Amino acid sequence: MMTRYDDTLQHERRLYLLLGVICVALLGGALYLQYGRGEDPCPLCILQRYAYALIAIFAFGAAASRSAAGIGVARWLSMLAALGGAGAAGYLIWVQSHPSMSCGYDAVEAFVDGLPTARWLPSVFKVQGLCQTVYPPLLGLSLPVWSLIGFVLILLALLLHRPLRHPSQSR
Repeated sequence: MMTRYDDTLQHERRLYLLLGVICVALLGGALYLQYGRGEDPCPLCILQRYAYALIAIFAFGAAASRSAAGIGVARWLSMLAALGGAGAAGYLIWVQSHPSMSCGYDAVEAFVDGLPTARWLPSVFKVQGLCQTVYPPLLGLSLPVWSLIGFVLILLALLLHRPLRHPSQSR
C-alpha cells in the first residue's frame, strides 16, 4: 500500500514530467518558427533554446527521480536555467529596442557556435540570424517577450511550488 508521501512523490514527478513536455513543446515551436516561417535564430535565441533544453532535461530527471532530494536538485538546476534564459531573453529585448546595438556577433556567436551541440545538431543550435532582426509579433508580442514570459512563469512556478518533504523531516 502506498503512503501519503509516496502519493505526493508521484504527483511531484508528474508535475516535472509536464514541465519537461512544455519545454520540449516550446523548443518545437522555435523550430517551427525557424523552418516553417524562416525566422533564423540569433546567438541570444540559441542561448534561450539551451535554457529551455536544460530545464526539460532537469525536469525529466526529476520525473525519473525516486527521491525528494533528486527532485530538489533538479528544481534548483531548473531555476538556474530559467534565470539564464530570462537574462538572455531580456538582453535580446533590450538589443532589439536599441537598433544601433548588437548582441555581440564576435563573442556570443563564436561561443554559441563553438559548443559541441552546435556541431552535433546544427539545425537546432547553430546561429543563423542577427539579434537586431525583429520578426512580426505573435499575438501582439515579439518572440523574445514571449520567451521571457515563459522563463518568468517557469521560475515563479518553481519558486512558489512548495517542495516535497519526507515525513521524517519536521517543520
